[in-house]
Amino acid sequence: MASPDASSGKRDRAPLLDQNGVRLAVDDAIATVTLTNPAKRNAQSPALWRALAEAGRLLPGSVRVVVLRAEGKSFSAGLDRQAFTPEGFDGEPSFLDLARGSDAELDATIAEYQEAFTWWRRNDLVSIAAVQGHAIGAGFQLALACDLRVVADDVQFAMRETSLGLVPDLTGTHPLVGLVGYARALEICLTGRFVGAEEAVATGLANIAVPLDQLDAAARDLASAVLAAPRDAVVETKALLRGAQQRSYEEQRAAERQAQARRLRDLAGIGE
Repeated sequence: MASPDASSGKRDRAPLLDQNGVRLAVDDAIATVTLTNPAKRNAQSPALWRALAEAGRLLPGSVRVVVLRAEGKSFSAGLDRQAFTPEGFDGEPSFLDLARGSDAELDATIAEYQEAFTWWRRNDLVSIAAVQGHAIGAGFQLALACDLRVVADDVQFAMRETSLGLVPDLTGTHPLVGLVGYARALEICLTGRFVGAEEAVATGLANIAVPLDQLDAAARDLASAVLAAPRDAVVETKALLRGAQQRSYEEQRAAERQAQARRLRDLAGIGE
C-alpha cells in the first residue's frame, strides 16, 4: 500500500512532473519527489533517471527542502534487470551497445545518467530521503545522493554492483566513504551484504530509524525542523559542512569567518 504523500496537505495540487515512474509535487517550501512504480519495486532505468534530473530542473526557487520517497514496499530494488539483456530498454542503448562505443561516448552517457543523482546536494536545498524496504544498488546510491536519510525499521541497504562485475557509478561512492569510512564502505561494496536499520543509524548511513507507518511523518517533521532556521543561514552552514573534508583546518577556519561575516552584515542590513 502506498503511504500518503510526504508533502501532506494539498493533495489536489497538480504535480509539476509525473512521468516514467517519477512524480514531483510542490507545497510552498517543500517539494516531494516520489518513485511511483511499486509493481517493479521502483526499479530504475535511463528514462527514470532523466525524469529525476528534470525534477531537479523544475524546482521553483521557493523550495528549500526536497523529500524523496517511494510508493510500495521497496524504496528501489536498483537497476531494472532489463538493462542486462542484449536488447536493453526500448529506444535506449543496451549495456553491450555502450561497451562498443568510444570512450568519450561511454563517458558522456554515464555522466548523463549521473545527473539524476547530483542536484540533491545543491547548497540552496536540503534533501531528505525517506527509505523503506529494499534500497539496492542504484536505489542505495539514490538514497546516498540526499543530504539526510530517514529509514523505516525494515530498510535493507545493499551495494550489489561489484558482485555483478560492475562498480557503483551513480555518485554513491563519495558519500558512502564520507559517512562510514573507507574500510566499511569497501566491505559493504565488495560483499554486497544487507545493511539494516540499526546498523545504518549506528554507522551514520541514516539519521533516524522509525516504524514503517511513521516514515512519512518523520520525514515531514525533519523537513519542518529544517525550515525553522533562516534560509540564508542554512545555505551557508551546508556549504561550510560540505566543503569541510576538502579543506585544511586553517582553510575551514577562514571559510567560517567569511561565512559569518556575510551573515552578520546581512542581519545588520549592511551590504558588501
